[in-house]
Amino acid sequence: MFRPRSIAVVGASAHPDKAGFAMMQALRTFPGALHPVNPRGGEILGRPAITSIREVDDVDLAVFVVPPHVVPGALEDAAAAGIRAAVVCAGGFAETGPEGAALQDRVAAAARDGGIRLLGPNTSGFMNPRDGATANFMPAVCDLAPGSVSIVAQSGGVNLAIAFMLDRAGVGLRLGVGLGNAIDVDFPELVDFLAHDESTTAIGLHLEGVSDGPGLVAALRRATARKPVVAFKVGRSDVSEFARSHTGAMTGSFALTRAALQQAGAVVVDSLEELVAALTALRSVRLPAGADGVGLVTGQAGPGLAIADALGARGVAVPTLSAQTQSRIGELLPPITFQSNPVDTGRPAATFPDVLAAVGADPAVGAVGVYALDEPGALDPVAAVGALQGRVLFASGGPSDTMTQRRAEFDAVGVPMFTSPGDLATGLAAVALDAQARTITDEEPAAPQRTLGRTLDEHEGKALLETYGVPTLPRRVAHDRAAALEALAGLGGPVVVKILDAAVLHKSDVGGVHVGVHDQAGLEAALDAIDAIEPRSSTRRYLLEEMAPPGAELIVGATRDAVFGPVVLLALGGVAAELGSDPILRLAPLSESRAAEMVDQLPAAVLDGFRGAPLVDRVALGEVLRAVGRLVCEHDDVAEVDLNPVRITPQGPVALDALVVAATREENDVQHDA
Repeated sequence: MFRPRSIAVVGASAHPDKAGFAMMQALRTFPGALHPVNPRGGEILGRPAITSIREVDDVDLAVFVVPPHVVPGALEDAAAAGIRAAVVCAGGFAETGPEGAALQDRVAAAARDGGIRLLGPNTSGFMNPRDGATANFMPAVCDLAPGSVSIVAQSGGVNLAIAFMLDRAGVGLRLGVGLGNAIDVDFPELVDFLAHDESTTAIGLHLEGVSDGPGLVAALRRATARKPVVAFKVGRSDVSEFARSHTGAMTGSFALTRAALQQAGAVVVDSLEELVAALTALRSVRLPAGADGVGLVTGQAGPGLAIADALGARGVAVPTLSAQTQSRIGELLPPITFQSNPVDTGRPAATFPDVLAAVGADPAVGAVGVYALDEPGALDPVAAVGALQGRVLFASGGPSDTMTQRRAEFDAVGVPMFTSPGDLATGLAAVALDAQARTITDEEPAAPQRTLGRTLDEHEGKALLETYGVPTLPRRVAHDRAAALEALAGLGGPVVVKILDAAVLHKSDVGGVHVGVHDQAGLEAALDAIDAIEPRSSTRRYLLEEMAPPGAELIVGATRDAVFGPVVLLALGGVAAELGSDPILRLAPLSESRAAEMVDQLPAAVLDGFRGAPLVDRVALGEVLRAVGRLVCEHDDVAEVDLNPVRITPQGPVALDALVVAATREENDVQHDA
C-alpha cells in the first residue's frame, strides 16, 4: 500500500477546484505508473484518463476521490481489476450518524469481499517522500523532505500538520499516515509495520480514540523493544463529542489511554510541538535502558535553570555530579561558575569540549544537554559535542539562517539540534523517559478461568481477597442481635459495626457504618440504625470488625475497561486526598516492578509518613495492587473491585472495606463484544 509501483486515482479531475485535481498534483512526482480515472476520459495534468478502473491491470493501489455513496461500487470494480490496496478519502460515513455508519459497513464489506486492504475512509491519505508516493489531497506534500521519522495520525489534518512541522524542524518524514475512520488498517498493524521498517528510526502517534486497546498495547510493546515511540492523545478537555463527529470513534478515558500508552513503552507528550521535539531527539539518540540521568552544560545560567526546571516537572533526574566530576570541571572553569549540574561555563572557551566530556563521563549521567548561543569565534559547537554523539542534544539561539546551517551540520554527525531551551528540555525528557520505560517489565495477560456469578457482600469480598493475599482485620458476621452482642464480646475493644448486604454498595451513604462501638448500648443504637435502612433485604446481616490503628488512607481498585480491559487504580483517600494527586492507573496484571512503579508515583509526603502516620510498606502495598489486578484478570465477570480505604498501619496496608461487583449478563456481553 505505502510503496506502490503503480497507482490509479479514481475520481481524478482536470478542474483545479476539485479534490481529484489536488490528488493528481500531489502525485505529480510519483516515479511509477499513474493512471487518472474519470468516466469522461480526456487528459488530466498531461496524462490520458481512462474511463473505468476495470480498464487497467497490474495496479498496486487505488486512491478513491469520489462521493461516499459511490465508494462501495468503485471498490467492487477495483477488486475485479485485481487491485488489493485502496485509500478512500471521502467523508460522510460513521462520523455523520447512523446512515453514514450503514454506508461505512457497506464499504467495509466491499473491501473485505474483494480482498482489498483499505486506508480510511475519511482520510487525507498518506505521504511517503522517500519513495515518492504522496497520495494526499494537499499538493505541497510532494515537496516534503524525506527523513527517518514515521507518523500515524487518527486525523488526516494532524498528519499533515506534523509532516510540515517535521519539515520545518529539518527532520523530514519517512511515512505519514492519516487513519481517518480506520475500518481496516489501524494503529496496531501500522505500529508493527513501522517497527520492522528499517528506514524508520522513530514513530509518532496522534490518537483521538482507541478501538482495540489490547492490540495497540501489544503492538507498542513489540515496537518499543526495537525503536522509540512518541504518542500524543487528545481529549484532556471535554472534546469527546467533537472527536466522535470527526472520526466516528469513542475517545475513551483520557487518563487511562495515556497510562496505557506509557505502560506499553511510549513517551507520552502534551502537544504537537512536544511530539515534534521528542521525535527530533529520539530519531538520533536512544539510551540504554535505565540510563536516564541528564547532565546539563550551558553557556548562560538562565536557560540552564529553565531546562532543569522543565525536566524536574517531567520527573526526569538532573543528578548532582560526583565529587570526582566536579573536581575535574573545577580544573577547567573559573570558580565563579556553577559546576554541580547544570554546569554554567560562561562564554564557551577552549575548555568547553573537555567540560562536556567530563559531564558525559559522570556515572549518573545518561544524556547530555547543551545550550549555547551561537557566538561567532567563540566555539565550534559541532566539533565540541561530536565525541558524545548518540548521547548529546544541542540547542542554540541565533539568526534563522545561521540556525538552519548549524542544524544541517549537527544532523550530519547525528546530533539533534533545537532552537529553544523548551524544545531541548522536551527532547531530553523524551530520551530519559524512553530509557526509564524499558527498565520495567509487564506480565502477559491470560484468559480468565473463573466466574464470580454475583456481587459479593463485604465479608465474602474480603474472604476472596484474603485468598489473594490482601490483609484484612478480624471480623465476625452476625445474623441477629444476640449473635452481634456475642461478636462484640469476642472481638474485644471498640469495633466497627456495618450493614452486611450485597445490595447496599455504599454503606456510609445510608448510615450503614458505625465506628467506635464498645458496649451493648452503643451496639443496640448501631443495630437500630441499620435495621431502619430501607429497603430491607431477607439476606441482611451485621458485620462487626476490629478497629484499625490510625494511619494514612489510600484507595485501591480495579475495573474492567471496555477498551483496554482490566485496570488497577491507586489513589489518595481520607485527609491525604487534600494533597491533590491524580489517580494512578495501570493495566493488569501487574508485575512486581510495575506495582512498585505505581507505589513510587504516590506523593513523598504519604510514602514517608503523612502527618506522623506510619511509613508506607512499599512492597506490601505493591502486593495489594497485584492482588486486585489478578482477581479481576482471573474472573471474566468481575466489573469492579474497590478497597476504600486501605489503611497504612505499622504492620502494613490493611483493607478496611471491600467491594467486589459482578457485571450483569448484559454488561458482560458488551465487555466481551468490545
